Formats: sequence, structure tokens, C-alpha cells
Amino acid sequence: MTIYENSGYKYAERCAKARKGGKIPVYVIKQAKAWLRIADGKDKKAYVDENELNRIMKMLSLMVHPDVNRRLSESLEDYAMWLIVAVFCTKVRATGMRYYTTAILEIARKNFKTFNSAVIFIIALLLEPKYSRLFSVAPDFKLSNELRLAVRKIIKSSPLLCDHFKVNRDYVLCRITDNEYMPLAFSNDRLDGRLAAVWLADEACAMGAYPIQAMRSSQITLDNKLGIIISTQYPKEENGFEKEVEVAKKILDGDREIKIRDVFALLYEPDEDIRNDWQKNNNVIYQSNPVAVSKRSVFDEVCKLRTMAVLYESERQNYLCKHNNISYRGLGAEGYVSIDKVRRCRAKTPIDWAGRNVYNGVDLSLTNDNTAAATVAYDVDNDIILARVKGFVPAGRIEIKSKAEEFNYTRSIRNGECIACGDEIIDYGVVEEYLLGLEHSLGCEVIGQGFDRYNAMSTIQKLENAGMPATEVKQHSSVLHPATKLLKEYILEGRFIYDANSLLENNFMNAKCTYDTNLNMYVNKKRSNGKVDMVVALINAVYIMMQYEMIGNTDFVV
Repeated sequence: MTIYENSGYKYAERCAKARKGGKIPVYVIKQAKAWLRIADGKDKKAYVDENELNRIMKMLSLMVHPDVNRRLSESLEDYAMWLIVAVFCTKVRATGMRYYTTAILEIARKNFKTFNSAVIFIIALLLEPKYSRLFSVAPDFKLSNELRLAVRKIIKSSPLLCDHFKVNRDYVLCRITDNEYMPLAFSNDRLDGRLAAVWLADEACAMGAYPIQAMRSSQITLDNKLGIIISTQYPKEENGFEKEVEVAKKILDGDREIKIRDVFALLYEPDEDIRNDWQKNNNVIYQSNPVAVSKRSVFDEVCKLRTMAVLYESERQNYLCKHNNISYRGLGAEGYVSIDKVRRCRAKTPIDWAGRNVYNGVDLSLTNDNTAAATVAYDVDNDIILARVKGFVPAGRIEIKSKAEEFNYTRSIRNGECIACGDEIIDYGVVEEYLLGLEHSLGCEVIGQGFDRYNAMSTIQKLENAGMPATEVKQHSSVLHPATKLLKEYILEGRFIYDANSLLENNFMNAKCTYDTNLNMYVNKKRSNGKVDMVVALINAVYIMMQYEMIGNTDFVV
């Protein structure tokens, strides 16, 4: 068989020719074009080894699909065949080693990813040098064991293979090569000290970065290594999978700062410009579910789930994360505003604050907790609220907070989204210095600022003594409701623009609302899923802006 006859190559060809916004997501199109250049012999550093391709196809012909009783060489999904061929058969011209050392698969549920992962491990058990060790890592042992059970199921269904494998409760042994596969659980097992010829992180979005780092570190001394990272999206904003996807996208975008090229990524997530239309656009389903493109029954079942998600907000998180690969958290019955709607308002370039009248809002929390300062301006001509929010965290608690809150504060600090100050407690002097320096640093004029009296009196007194006016914003539903409602409406209508800030986005994802007996809405810190100080500071700033800019509008009674 030549590469051109392979179903995986033919699928890659179809992907490369697909139009943007259709059934194939844009990053799969980009990966197809990049790999086809190698497969067609146009790359100077890599090529597709057709001898290895034929070895792989012979192995697949020995495996029998336990559900349809057909050889896997004839019954694998197209995307799975492409993944296997690309990972195992793409070689470095100079050395003959595998070109890709990392494979990433972002794919929705019901695309047989556990089954296809089992196929990959059986191939690796037969293919790797003698006495190699293979590992899979999952969040818990039950999930990790599902992959071992899938391996067992395929082997038991394949008469030509079953005598050559030993399947125990804790591992699978290939008697031909003496290679061993062992499933590990992130929650139970120590991952350091392993030497993994091949490893796979399953449901990586449900784990931190440590399992991937530990497995990758174990391969430093190996030449022909391979790591596979697979997941659907989860509502957790910070996890090890997101960083891997981010790097893969930069590679596919041709980012010159990223020198890594040995990553093969199939990112089945909806394109940015169609995901907000998930309720009606069928391509959102197709782009996250490649099997739904060829199997109408799968598409119909996902459509049923979509109908329930449209009707009931409580169903949306599971549906969007698991079946559309859209990271989604913070709606539900008490959610404030959809994170997708918030991110749509992110400024593409930094906002120009020069000459603007601005209003500050601060949330000075407990000294060992997060503090936030928000700055907003009202663009009267365009009826737009502009925002810039800065967080403050205790420098000595960054690592603890990052683990506890599952958010990368180190990256956020590096990006200028928050400031580390003090040690175990916040240095309010740094917060005061930031607020007093805004007019000079942004070239704006501070007209007023709002604060929550709790923990703020000393700082506010210093600001007022320096000539910066301040107004207490009582943290009561009747007071907060108008500003909370206004901010939400402006976000939903796309009339809110904020300087890019992942920590602010994380706060929006955490924010939950409570309604009083008069149906006044306010963000409830105690009922929210995590830190919301930046959202609270932003609402305080909007409250002050309303007093100065909109008090004459009868729609906003404060």
C-alpha cells in the first residue's frame, strides 16, 4: 500500500480542501495542509515511511473490531487512521526516528477516543523495542482502567493476537516483545521515576500540568519517544491540556517564536466565529464531532442533547464542554454571564485611555486574599463601556493559590494582569501607589471611584488626602442591582470592551448571582465558584460611572 491509498491520507486531503466555517475546524485544516506537505515528499526534514505504513496496516488487519466483527484496517474512523499513520509513520529524514514526539487530540465525547487509544497502545506494544514500558494516565483509576479494558476487549476479539498477550488486572504484557503497558491514576499513583517509551494522558483537561510534565520528563534520555494527550473540554479554566493546545495552535499559525515543530495536533473545536451560534449552527457539532459527519445516528443523538441545552441552562455546561468542546462555566441557574459572551468583548489591541474621564472601583479583600482595582470609561459617542482591571495577590502565596484555585497566577503576573505584592499578605501600599499613578500612566483623569467599606477605610482615606475622590458603594442588592444589570446588558449586546485579561475572564466564569425578594440581582461571593473580586471591583466602577454619566437616564435608578 502507498500512502495515497490509505484512508487516513484521503481524509487529510478532504480536510485540507475544506472551506473555513464548514464541517472541518480551521486548525484541523491547517494540520492537514502541514502534514500533506510531508506526505507528498515536499518537506526537507520529514517524510512518510511507507514500509512502516505497511507494518502498521498489517497490525491493524490482525485486530478485530469487537463490536462490528471486522478488521480494524477496514473499520477505523478516518480521523483515527490519520492520527495513527501520522504519529507512527512520519519520520525524520536524517535519523529515521519518529518526527512527532507529541500528539494532541481534542475531541468531543462519543468519538471512540478510548477505543482508538487502545488501538494505539496495542500497536506500540508490538512496535516498540523489547522491554519497553508504556503508561496511560487518567484522573482516577476507574477512568484509567477503561483504557486497559478496551485493550483487553480488542485482544480477546482477535484470534491471531490473543495468544501473544497477557492481560492482568494491573498491566498488559506483549509476549512477542516483552513490552508492558500499565494504566496509572493521577489521584493514586506516583508518576515520577517512570521511564515511558510511550505515554498517553487521557481526559487531560481534568488534570493539572503535573502528569504531562512527569511523563514527558521521563523521556529525556530516549531518542524515539512519543507522548499522546487526549481530552474533551472541561469547565476548569486552568489545566495542563490548555497549555498544550495553545502551543499547538501557535505552531499551526506559524508563530516564529515557537521553535517546536514535532507536535501533531487534531483540534476538533468549533471555530471562534461560529461557536456563539451553537444553538442553531450544525457545523458547531460537526467541527467538534468528526464521527458525526459520517454517522448520522451520532449527529441525531447530539442534536437531542443540544435541544435540552437550549431549553434548560442547567444542561448547557455538560453539553457545551463535552459535546461541542467549548469551555463553559458560570451560567447555570445563578450564573452571571456566559464566558463566551465576555470573551467576545476582549479588545484586539490595548485600549487608548489618553484624555478619557475614568472611574475606578476597588475591592480590597482580606489582606491574605486577592484584591482588585477596576478602571472604566464611558464612550458616549458609541455608547460603549471601556474597562481595564488589575488584580493584586500576595507574592508568598502564588504557588499555593495556583494549585488551590487551578489558575496559573505566575503566567497572569507575567502578562501584567495582576501584581504580586507583599509576602503572605497584600501590601496595600502597592495598591494605593497603583491607583494614585493611573492618571500619569494612562494619561486619563480620574473623576471618581467606588469602594466597599469593608477593609478599605485606611486606603480610601489616603487616596482622598491625595485629592482622589471616593464614594462608598454599599454592598446591598438594591444598590448593586442597577450596575450589575447594566454591565451584563452591555456585555451581551457587545457594547463592553476590556483590555485582555485571563484572570478577569476566570473571575467571570466563577461569578454567580443571587436575587432578592424584589428580584434585584447581585454577584454573591459566597455562592460563586471561586474568586470574583475583579468582577466586584468592575461593578463598583460601573456604579460610579453611572452616577456621573447616566444618572439622568430613567432606566438606571440608583
